[in-house]
Amino acid sequence: MPHTSPDPRVQSIVDFFETLQPASVQRMGEFYENDAYFKDPFNEVRGLEDVKRIFSHMYVALHEPHFVVTTTVTQGDQCFIVWDFKFRFKRFDTVTVQTVRGCSHLQLTSDGKIAFHRDYWDAAEELYEKLPYVGALMRWLKKRANS
Repeated sequence: MPHTSPDPRVQSIVDFFETLQPASVQRMGEFYENDAYFKDPFNEVRGLEDVKRIFSHMYVALHEPHFVVTTTVTQGDQCFIVWDFKFRFKRFDTVTVQTVRGCSHLQLTSDGKIAFHRDYWDAAEELYEKLPYVGALMRWLKKRANS
């Protein structure tokens, strides 16, 4: 069942991300400020064009990437969106759907645009452990660290 937010600004953002396609990346200016800040485990940029570049690259690197929002928490202009990011690898196992679980902290402007977007997710557990060869090494290191 799709998640709904009582805040229409947040619901608009959720709807956008859950239906994001390569062509709709060009519409990000409807949702992001021109000088928006974005950070995730691999990127840290400022500016709408760089944010678009990151999301466009997602479609080059992965098969059928898409977000499923499970929870939103909003207080004033601060919002947390909890999501599952689903995709298939292009270079390795192209059959198995992978899931990365994470959340985004958004700060919205008075007109509801995203001024700050910070993604939180564990790259080691959610991504590296799923890769061939690297995954085996990561699981071994994790086991050694926990023993």
